[in-house]
Amino acid sequence: MSQTAITPTRAANFPEWYQQVIKAADMAENSSVRGCMIIKPWGYGLWETIQRILDRRFKETGHKNAYFPLFIPLSLLSKEAEHVDGFATESAVVTHHRLKKGADGKLHPDGELEEPLVVRPTSEMIIMEAYARWVQSYRDLPLLINQWANVVRWEMRTRLFLRTAEFLWQEGHTAHATAEEAETETLTMLDVYADFMRNCMAMPVIKGRKTPAERFPGAEETYTVEAMMQDGKALQAGTSHFLGQNFAKAAGIQFLDKDGQQKHVWTTSWGVSTRMIGGLIMTHSDDDGLVLPPRVAPSHVVLLPILKGGEADAAVLKMCDDIKARLSQVAYHGRVVEVEIDTREMNAGERKWEWVKKGIPLRIEVGPKDVESGKVPVSRRDRDAKDKTFAAVDELVGGIVALLDDIQSSLYQRALALRDERLQVITSEDDFRAYFAGEGAKGFALCAWAGDEALEKQLKSELQVTTRCLPLAGELPHEVGGTCIFTGKPGELVVFGKAY
Repeated sequence: MSQTAITPTRAANFPEWYQQVIKAADMAENSSVRGCMIIKPWGYGLWETIQRILDRRFKETGHKNAYFPLFIPLSLLSKEAEHVDGFATESAVVTHHRLKKGADGKLHPDGELEEPLVVRPTSEMIIMEAYARWVQSYRDLPLLINQWANVVRWEMRTRLFLRTAEFLWQEGHTAHATAEEAETETLTMLDVYADFMRNCMAMPVIKGRKTPAERFPGAEETYTVEAMMQDGKALQAGTSHFLGQNFAKAAGIQFLDKDGQQKHVWTTSWGVSTRMIGGLIMTHSDDDGLVLPPRVAPSHVVLLPILKGGEADAAVLKMCDDIKARLSQVAYHGRVVEVEIDTREMNAGERKWEWVKKGIPLRIEVGPKDVESGKVPVSRRDRDAKDKTFAAVDELVGGIVALLDDIQSSLYQRALALRDERLQVITSEDDFRAYFAGEGAKGFALCAWAGDEALEKQLKSELQVTTRCLPLAGELPHEVGGTCIFTGKPGELVVFGKAY
């Protein structure tokens, strides 16, 4: 049995494997603040790349960035009843505005606030309050705003990137004159997310609509992109919500239309978070560590000079500098090819394995013999760590874009094949219960469903299974009959799964 860089392996203990991949790649760590994480440079570099690509796409669809307060007055949050109920148990609340040293010499809260402030769990109400001032006429619409921010949701059981008390995200909030415009916006942003995840994150997501029980609190319709992890569990990777006029009425956002009639706007919200990084890890990584799709990797290539401490070292370092300079002139999907040169004084094998575990797409080792031959060994992270091919520098530079794109495609096709193998059409309740019995998660069950919310709660309680989505047309290579396997009533195709 071959030794792996990560222990335990995915097969032996998937949750612990996940934690060890993050540790080995030096992406993040738990902080001294309960439930919060420190995102280290390699992990934050990945988030920055994600942010740059999405930010460009948001702006291409007409959205502008703004920033709204971290604190939301409790009275404001309470204006939309269903919304506040949905976040009440996760809210962190500020009740005092200063500290005072007590008789025991320790600092204690002092100066109680007139009104408690909720630390932002999501920003619908604080943003809608501003929109009520900004929107007066149909000429002010549509209002298309996004913010990059942090949010706090007081999670009891946390896991790096997947579920932490504080996390980073973007949240788009838009206001429209008609329901049709708002619905179009909701689906447009869903498409932006799905395209980004498929073509940049190499994650084969399923676009779908949430059941009423799984909707965002206060929304009329929630759309989602659902991904399958290597252990068969589902990850909700992003959501887009049609909010109707619920928040507009709660916040009093009205406008005069072209006929001089006073009307409430129609609103949407949509967001993705650092949770996507957790999804990427669990979609692509292997028992040797992190695997990064080139289009989101913080760096694309690492050059590993083999230095012997002699006269040949200068030529090795010069070759590395020349390769970096040439690759750094090549455009790659809106960036240049990002190159690292690792000259740390440590064993060459250890340096190589550190970069394997960090998931960088390409590794190139350069030694005196490579300088003499003019060819360098190139190793791809989507293949076995021992595999390598040799390329002349001109060939490497000329073919770098095609090589990175091939790695990107390879990762997507591998993830798609795994997902499609684990889509199971279920035609009876007994088969459904047998499929999800036990602690593990085989994959996604596809079946007809009549929409019984009480049964949804029962399945979640008994089997830890939830309705992931009602897939949109053309999203899956399967068709399922219209008779609900639980009730015998007419139903719709639903994806069920155990989820993170």
